[in-house]
Amino acid sequence: MPASIVIGNNAQDSGMNSHSNSNQNMTSTTTSPSREIEKSSVFSTHHASSSSSSSSRAPELETRQVVDKQSWNYVMRSGLAGGLAGCAAKTAVGPLDRVKILFQASNPQFAKYTGSWFGVIKAMRDIYSTEGPRGLFRGHSATLLRIFPYAGIKFLAYEQVRAFLIPDKTQETSVRRFFSGSLAGTVSVFCTYPLELIRVRLAFETKTKQRASLVDICRIIYHERPPTVAVNHTAPVDISSPTRAVANTLTATSQTLAKVTPTSGLANFFRGFAPTLCGMLPYAGSSFLTHDTAGDLMRHPRIAKYTTLPESQSSTPRNPNKPVPLRSWAELATGGLAGFVSQTLSYPLEVIRRRMQVGGVVGDGHRLTMGEVAGTIYRQAGPKGFFVGLGIGYVKVIPMVAVSFYVYERAKLWLGI
Repeated sequence: MPASIVIGNNAQDSGMNSHSNSNQNMTSTTTSPSREIEKSSVFSTHHASSSSSSSSRAPELETRQVVDKQSWNYVMRSGLAGGLAGCAAKTAVGPLDRVKILFQASNPQFAKYTGSWFGVIKAMRDIYSTEGPRGLFRGHSATLLRIFPYAGIKFLAYEQVRAFLIPDKTQETSVRRFFSGSLAGTVSVFCTYPLELIRVRLAFETKTKQRASLVDICRIIYHERPPTVAVNHTAPVDISSPTRAVANTLTATSQTLAKVTPTSGLANFFRGFAPTLCGMLPYAGSSFLTHDTAGDLMRHPRIAKYTTLPESQSSTPRNPNKPVPLRSWAELATGGLAGFVSQTLSYPLEVIRRRMQVGGVVGDGHRLTMGEVAGTIYRQAGPKGFFVGLGIGYVKVIPMVAVSFYVYERAKLWLGI
């Protein structure tokens, strides 16, 4: 019964009772409390229903809020999630990473193991027998020191660049996704490349009697100098005026370049930086593009119930503005596919980069350009030389990228972003 009717009846009863006897007044007095209780009950039920409806709408309104990706809170949390993802991924494939670097850089001690799948196992067994378990993770401390800021910056930058290039769903295209990943990879490389060089040099070291520490490697890289070129003064020289002028010009130019171009010091920590940048563009771009595209396919309505997490398993209210989280196997599958595609597209440039990074250890120490390194590889092994170690590259990169994307996506859920 509505509250207004109860109040009206009470008013009518009050008017009638003013002309009744005392017995009727007593009857009215006894019936009024029951109606007041009914009134109170109806009001309480209405109030509780309103409160319940209001509280049920609160999470809905909360989940519809747009996430501010430019806030410091989001930036710090996404960077932390990316750093944790990178460390977990690199730790999972640490031994394979060590063997792959030895293969790519053509370490003489391990050249006999290249060319077969069993060579990877034999190389790991050789390292284990000569250096112990720590040998399989040689350079891993430098890896973690580099990968935490590298992965953190990469994922953080991807979120920021993506939010800028793709402000809404209508502008989400494959080209924009690719460029978002490429720019994110470029930013992370700029910030962490010297640590990558130190890691490669630590992993390349195979001496057991005099193992170089992190400080020793940094000192060696800093003081490395290319060899001086001896000038043959016994060769006949044309002393005619045009020849002398050209010779003087070339001498002056070479002396100027020698003064301007650093031959040692901090410049040594950026060996192989050009091919790294060139390789990062297709690697990071195709990695993020493939992961996001495969994720969209996994969330297709026909298979979504098998590939996506039920809302009951989410620790936080689901945001309709964000993609639905995938199940563990689906997330690992999309990351593994991203690793396969990105590794295939960027591997030749990665081989060139490794050769340039160990230039102070292999050969005469001359700082070679990308073209010179590529030419040397082609003359020595032909086109196959650019894909040396690709098999172990797949074995390493596919699980590494899968773990990286999986941990990153789960860490975002744990951190509430």
